[in-house]
Amino acid sequence: MADYPNRMTDTPPPGDRIAKVLSRAGVASRREAERMIEAGRIRVNGKLIDSPALNVTDADKILVDGAPLKTPDAPRIWLYNKPPGLVTTERDEQGRETVFDALPKEMPRVMSVGRLDLNSEGLLLLTNDGALKRKMELPATGWLRRYRVRIKGSLSEAKLEELRKGISVEGTDYQPMQASFDRQQGANAWLTIGLREGKNREIRRTMEALGVTVNRLIRISYGPFQLGKLKTGEVEEVRQRIVRDQLGLGAPPPPPGKPKVQRRRR
Repeated sequence: MADYPNRMTDTPPPGDRIAKVLSRAGVASRREAERMIEAGRIRVNGKLIDSPALNVTDADKILVDGAPLKTPDAPRIWLYNKPPGLVTTERDEQGRETVFDALPKEMPRVMSVGRLDLNSEGLLLLTNDGALKRKMELPATGWLRRYRVRIKGSLSEAKLEELRKGISVEGTDYQPMQASFDRQQGANAWLTIGLREGKNREIRRTMEALGVTVNRLIRISYGPFQLGKLKTGEVEEVRQRIVRDQLGLGAPPPPPGKPKVQRRRR
């Protein structure tokens, strides 16, 4: 088992932090893994550990609740068409139904890549790999996220140009967005918005600053991954070849086969 870092040198200990290893193995998110460590549920080489400040290597024997840590599965990604009304967290303090409550029971443990708020819908990416989740969420990835946005009222071309140049709302600066008018539908208008930054409630807040209210928000793509014709509440796994190609992963592909769409009646 790797020791704690030697403060007298700049050489880091070998291996990875224990919480990262647990997350990569699909046991829990890093934060939840840290809570599991604090609760005394993790042993390394027979020793109960009480701090996540520990590096481990493949040579270390890790037990989770007394059971050996399983070899991590290959990184996998699923597309999920999130319905409105679900919370994108594992557990909700208010007892509301979460995305994870609604997923098919046969799915492995997964984590969401980013979030969609309670009333937003559309494409939510899910993965079994904590490191892959963090990589896909990094602003440096530069992936464009596109949304269909229905607003009450309408916006002039001049207002849309403000979004394209980037605006500031109550002291928060928002980077330039892609913004186009699609059609008017009675008292509502449909827009297509593309952004790379993804700050909390970014579209809703910028729309309010321009004098309109969002009454429907649908994410239709996240980087190279598209919602397509996936129906509300359905899950579809992305082919391993596509995962490797889009994310630069070198793992060998599993036997070829059609991705299965899993449905759950609600």
